[in-house]
Amino acid sequence: MSDVRRRHPDTADDSDKARETESDQGVILQASTRKKDDFDSEDDKSPEEKYIDDMSKVIPQGTDKTPEVLDSALKGLSARWRNWVIRGIFTWLMIGLFCLLISAGPLALMVTTLIVQVKCFEEIINIGYAVYRIHGLPWFRSLSWYFLITSNYFFYGESLVDYFGVVINRTDYLRVLITYHRFISFCLYIVGFVWFVLSLVKKYYMKQFSLFAWTHVALLIVVTQSYLIIQNIFEGLIWFIVPVSMIVCNDVMAYVFGFFFGRTPLIQLSPKKTWEGFIGGGIATVIFGLLMSYGMCQYHYFVCPIEYSETLGRMTMDCEPSPLFRPQEYTLPEFLSGGLQLLGLKNTVTLYPFLLHSLSMSVFSSVIGPFGGFFASGFKRAFKIKDFGDVIPGHGGIMDRFDCQYLMATFVNVYISSFIHTASPQKLLQQVYNLKPEQQLQLFYTLKDALENRGILNLQ
Repeated sequence: MSDVRRRHPDTADDSDKARETESDQGVILQASTRKKDDFDSEDDKSPEEKYIDDMSKVIPQGTDKTPEVLDSALKGLSARWRNWVIRGIFTWLMIGLFCLLISAGPLALMVTTLIVQVKCFEEIINIGYAVYRIHGLPWFRSLSWYFLITSNYFFYGESLVDYFGVVINRTDYLRVLITYHRFISFCLYIVGFVWFVLSLVKKYYMKQFSLFAWTHVALLIVVTQSYLIIQNIFEGLIWFIVPVSMIVCNDVMAYVFGFFFGRTPLIQLSPKKTWEGFIGGGIATVIFGLLMSYGMCQYHYFVCPIEYSETLGRMTMDCEPSPLFRPQEYTLPEFLSGGLQLLGLKNTVTLYPFLLHSLSMSVFSSVIGPFGGFFASGFKRAFKIKDFGDVIPGHGGIMDRFDCQYLMATFVNVYISSFIHTASPQKLLQQVYNLKPEQQLQLFYTLKDALENRGILNLQ
């Protein structure tokens, strides 16, 4: 007991020191809080987690939202198999709708791309809008949609200039829109920029600027990529259908292999993703891509670029297929030639050159494509939501189905411009029409002389 009594004062001294330390920390904290108030910074009294929880309650969580008839028909199944059946049914419905749109032609595909873009943007912006509703901040949704319209005007106007500029230039009141398209687009953006600055609210500057950046990132992901998709369609439907189908195949087969054979977790962001599903889906995608490409290379409808015919007054897909879509003979590497000769086989193989490009796209869609889905999973986990929306039962929102497609669209567009693309006559003509008359004459005489010197043109 005496030992205890002797040690007690020391303990008391330690407690006093701790209280003094806590007191000092409290003074420092109060001072820092006053300093923040002096700078009109945002001072949220509730933890950030509370805001995230509030947002997750108002955003649709609709993977389990199914039609009543289907729900009652499957009530005897376990949750795992019930989800399997629902996902399977709506996957086949989406594939059927996709085939129907392909048969409807390129215009239907372009309109669908625009609709999907708007819906994806809405689902992303709804998350930011939940923040604004919590704080009662003004104009976020209106500004977001205004910037969407402005960016679409710029990007899709660029497409019209490229593909229809020759025709539009012949109409006087539309010529101004072509000539000053980028300046008009810039002016529209500046209006939105000034509008945003005027909408800033004291104490919420940081949150408003964060959501301003949010809107622009959403525009970068959604609008830019949908513009690239339409650019790919103009190069020929095969450059749109094959990559999209590869992503669908990889998604479906990764789910199937993971469902039946998945044992090894792949990535922490998506605990349900497995190495078995990743590898199985990748192999299936490569095989599927080669087979699909081989079949589509044989039809002009899929391989011809989409161009506007001034004679017909409409878009046309009639052409002589480029060498890319004609069978070519290739010599196999030397290390294979010796073995083939021993077996009495040729050391050459005949195939469509596009199949080699298809192989590159299938490898990208299998290895890199899923990371678009992982990125979206991380985004959803950050805000504690299961899905971006509830449009498609068993799948979630539109963005949940198209997260990998946008990444693939960028790759295909970059691939075409790097390894395939050549300037089309229409684009060159548009540039010529934008020149002054004396510059056009100079170009004409220069081209005429060059053709005569090469013996291509003989006017004598």
